[in-house]
Formats: sequence, structure tokens, C-alpha cells
Amino acid sequence: MEHSKFVEEVKSQLESEHEDLPVGRNGRDDNDLILWFLRDRKFLVQATVLKLAKALEWRRDFGVDKITDVSISRMAATGKAYLHTSPDVEGRPVVIVVAAKHFPVEEELVESEQLCIYLIEKALSQLPPGGDKMLGIFYLRGFKSRNGDLKFMKFLIDVFFNYYPKRMGQVLFVDAPYIFQPGWNMVRPWLKSYANLVRFCSVAEVREQYFTPATVPVDFM
Repeated sequence: MEHSKFVEEVKSQLESEHEDLPVGRNGRDDNDLILWFLRDRKFLVQATVLKLAKALEWRRDFGVDKITDVSISRMAATGKAYLHTSPDVEGRPVVIVVAAKHFPVEEELVESEQLCIYLIEKALSQLPPGGDKMLGIFYLRGFKSRNGDLKFMKFLIDVFFNYYPKRMGQVLFVDAPYIFQPGWNMVRPWLKSYANLVRFCSVAEVREQYFTPATVPVDFM
């Protein structure tokens, strides 16, 4: 009840100042979405309006609601990123990236971006009651310099900072080779406090600490 006043204030401002933005689910009148951004902005109404308006404009311009199974099918077929069929032991939806299957020189950046957003949206749609965060796993075994992609990493960081704030509960870097370290040293400052979400770990630790024997992703068996 105490939050409804803030939600209505944000909704009213968005309606008067950004009436061109879409309405409905994930729109400017979506109470749950507004409340999430209010929490991210510590219930500062004006800051929430600014950040949420930017996010809604991005959703519209990027065409988030137009991305379908068919439109991302070619990228999905590479197996370089997918939503695991089971949540982790905390009930979080799990998106897995297999870095050795990502070849930025051979692929269109926008297609990788669309696959990324598709998987985030799908993961969030599978949140359990009371759940609000997902788990991201980057499987780095076999990672080579040709798999590195700073442009995509900048896109990913921007997405989680601005459009899906605080939706990532933890990020696992699994079996990271030595060659991965220079790239991580470049990316880490961009993450600021979000770098604390990152954990370097082994395949065994993923199996034993994040899944049950029946729910371990096939890549980690």
C-alpha cells in the first residue's frame, strides 16, 4: 500500500510527459515494472521516470516484443546461448553462454543482441512466485581470442544497467582460461559494483553448488 502512491506518481508523469510510449505489459502503465524501477532508483520518482522512459523507448526502438522463436532461430541453432530447462537450486532461471561457439567476425552483432534479449525475456517470464533474479553462466572452456567480443559485452552491460536493472542475481565464469584474463581486466571497470556479482568457478562447483544431479546442464555433466 505504501508503494502505490509512488507507482501512481510515476505512471501519471509518464502519461503526461511520454504519452507516445506503449501501454500494457512492459508498458508505461505496468505497475509491476514501475515498482521494479522505483526500487532500483530508491523510490525517487523523477529518477525513476527518467530511467523507465529511456528503457521503454529502447524496448520500442529495439523491437523487443517483435523478437520471436523464428527470428532468432539461426543464432539459437549455434548453441552458443540458451535458457536451461531447469532453474538452479535457488529457483532462478538460468541462461548459459558457451563462449567457444561465439564467432563475432562471422556473425552479425544485431543477431547476437536479439538472441540475448530473447533469452533474458524468456528467463524473466519463468521467474517463480516471489522470484526476481536470474543466473547467468558463461562457460569459458575452449575460449580463444577469436571468441572475444568487446562490442557485445558493452551491449550486455548497458542492457543490464539500464533496461533490466538488478535482474541478474549472479554471473559465473566457468573454467576461464588464462587468455580470458586480459579481456576481463578491461571489462571489469565498466561493471563498477556489479563486478561483485561475478564468480570464477569450475565445472564441478557448478554441478555441486548450483544444481541437483537431475538438473545439471548437459554442458557441465
